Amino acid sequence: MKVRFAIPDEASLIYKFIQTKAEFDRGIGAYSGVIETSEDKIRKTIFRNNPFAYVLFAEVEQNTIGFALYGFRYSSFTGQPNIWLDDLYVEQNMRSKGAGSLLMSELQQIAYKNNCTHLAWTADARNTRGLKFYYGLGAEVIEQQGDRCFFQWSLPRINH
Repeated sequence: MKVRFAIPDEASLIYKFIQTKAEFDRGIGAYSGVIETSEDKIRKTIFRNNPFAYVLFAEVEQNTIGFALYGFRYSSFTGQPNIWLDDLYVEQNMRSKGAGSLLMSELQQIAYKNNCTHLAWTADARNTRGLKFYYGLGAEVIEQQGDRCFFQWSLPRINH
């Protein structure tokens, strides 16, 4: 199993994972909207000189089984960036085999390399398996609004 960055020719694969993640979220009652992105929007926003987001893929034997879509935010109060994880998804038949942990570990390494203070994301409270996974990483819910849990996975503070 390995993790790698997506390449521009994979905009359709990213789009497929976004659609699959949306269906998963619909299934637990966490999403009822309409996906407004497209392969073209993905190419124009993720694969540009100054990307708005980045995508990691998890692979097993050349098969892409999961993805993480994330971006950087900046805190004026700390003077450091942090990572916002927008999507994390692993195919259902490949869960609990290490792909999610590998994706999160890679995100943690990216955070360290960029002097980030933490990673943050939301998860639906009805996604009990996902919550258990995030708690197992050491992440904490810092706020909850209805079924929406706001997670933070802090990194050791590095002063520069």
